[in-house]
Amino acid sequence: MNEGSAVPEIRPLRPGDPPRLGKYTLTGRLGEGGQGVVYLGESEDGERVAVKLLHVRFTEEAHARSRFARELEAARRVAAFCTAQVLGADLDGEAPYIASELIEGPSLREVVEREGPLAGEALERLAIGTATALTAIHHAGIAHRDFKPDNVMIATDGPRVVDFGIAKIIDESGTITTRAVGTPAYMAPEQIAGERVGFPADVFAWGSTIVFTATGRAPFGSDTIVATLNRVINHEADLGGLPEGLREIVAACLNKDQRLRPTSDVLLKRLLGHPVDEEDAPEASEEELAEGAQAATGDLTRQEEPAGPARRRSAVVAALAAGVAVLGVAGVLLALHFGTAQGGQAGPSRPPVSRPPTSTPEVSTGSPLLDRIEESGRLRVGFRKGLPGISLGDPPRGFEVDVAAHIARALKVPEGGLRFVPVGYDDREEAVEKGRVDLVIANFSIDGADRRRVAFAGPYYLAHRDVLVRTGAGIDELKDLRGRRICVPLGQSTGAMIRDRGVDFVAVQAPDYAQCAFQLADGRADAMVGDDLLIAGFGARLRGVEVEIAGLRLTSERYGVALRSQDPVACRKINEVITSMYEDGTMRRLLRDHLGRVGFRFETARPRPEAC
Repeated sequence: MNEGSAVPEIRPLRPGDPPRLGKYTLTGRLGEGGQGVVYLGESEDGERVAVKLLHVRFTEEAHARSRFARELEAARRVAAFCTAQVLGADLDGEAPYIASELIEGPSLREVVEREGPLAGEALERLAIGTATALTAIHHAGIAHRDFKPDNVMIATDGPRVVDFGIAKIIDESGTITTRAVGTPAYMAPEQIAGERVGFPADVFAWGSTIVFTATGRAPFGSDTIVATLNRVINHEADLGGLPEGLREIVAACLNKDQRLRPTSDVLLKRLLGHPVDEEDAPEASEEELAEGAQAATGDLTRQEEPAGPARRRSAVVAALAAGVAVLGVAGVLLALHFGTAQGGQAGPSRPPVSRPPTSTPEVSTGSPLLDRIEESGRLRVGFRKGLPGISLGDPPRGFEVDVAAHIARALKVPEGGLRFVPVGYDDREEAVEKGRVDLVIANFSIDGADRRRVAFAGPYYLAHRDVLVRTGAGIDELKDLRGRRICVPLGQSTGAMIRDRGVDFVAVQAPDYAQCAFQLADGRADAMVGDDLLIAGFGARLRGVEVEIAGLRLTSERYGVALRSQDPVACRKINEVITSMYEDGTMRRLLRDHLGRVGFRFETARPRPEAC
């Protein structure tokens, strides 16, 4: 761009405005909407930030605070390379606020209205950049629902998508209104018809935004609301002003039937010129996101001849570039639509029909997790791979997999909507915290977790550190291990725990549980150590030898269901499910089905639930 970055208009503070929130001194007003006020703030080290304060009239409303929490969650869930940094927040105090990085720059609408439509390479970069950002948002399970030129900011390092959408509209009384939400000229038919709205609506809005960028006109007009909405539902957009390669892609995005639109992943792959099978396309890889980010950098007002998206073969960038970012909370500076992002992908729905615009009320469940399930129709559960009887195979099978399936059904996850995501032993908290999964059910001991990072429902099982032995080996008490050969998997601390209790033994080292189980079976070891549930799973697959858990119960390990913090409604619901599984005998049956070949006195009493 030839002109400098636009700076948001800063208005003076009004009487009654707080002079300070947390560690941020407030110096002016940047905007106000139905849910809150955005202030220009300054940190103690002089950094300018955007500080959003929830309106005082909503601070006593639980659903308003819940939406505010989801806004913070959405900002933190999107991949780090494409989101504005959340710098601080206080959601529990008398004045709930969120502070984030201040992003300055004109909107795409301002650029087009001031300098004219984009063309050539500038248009292509803009298309790739915004599609990359949208794909990253969708990978975090978030549907924007108000994608439009006003919400695309042209920063010095490329286009940024701002404002995570207006998933809920709040009227002056603080209740949810029953009107369709979105910006009419960029709304998808399903938004107007009051049908289920998710990722496909964002893809439709992206297509409409690209038409505006290339022509200076909204594809379905912007004269009157009624006329615009009618054209969205019943008329085809005029795509004559788009270059040929891009025209085909945009036309697919503007399909009236949301089931026939490409996903954001397919959209990005096509823009990058990568081969794609639209019937079975994998998610865009990190390399493709990086390539999209890199391709978007540069002066977006240069008007070179089009290179053609279908012919693009850019080199994959090794490191993730910060060329495209998704601005979460700070995006409200200019867009001023104070809503919260909704997670998820819309499931199949019937094609829109021609009828007057209607809407249905959207009532929050009071739970970010349950709202995401309702919106997306899916639940992502983190699990540990390679644990027989617990979670083994692809797709995984075992005790914890079945526990997850029972929880998913009770949370009304549609059939086919439960997805299992592998997580490493050391990555379980991060997977929840950064939104790669919704829950973790992976022999995760509540007492060993960092409760500042995750919350827990459950426990769903009370495990114990113990030893697996051959039946009839004469190992019934801790003292019976003295002088025995005990296999200790690499990294396991149970062996040290036994020695600390005054019992010396011969340590047999093995790289993992599986090797220990083989050594136990062939007589090279007399026992193997670990959590009873896990070592029972390895014992259950041994053939030609009978094994049992000795029942030493050296510790108690409360296996919990990890979920993101500040979601007591979901926590209580999961606890109810677990309680019912114990009361109706489901938990006992699952343990017997998966681990019954081992001599094992299961814990069959419901563990004391965690407080939510």
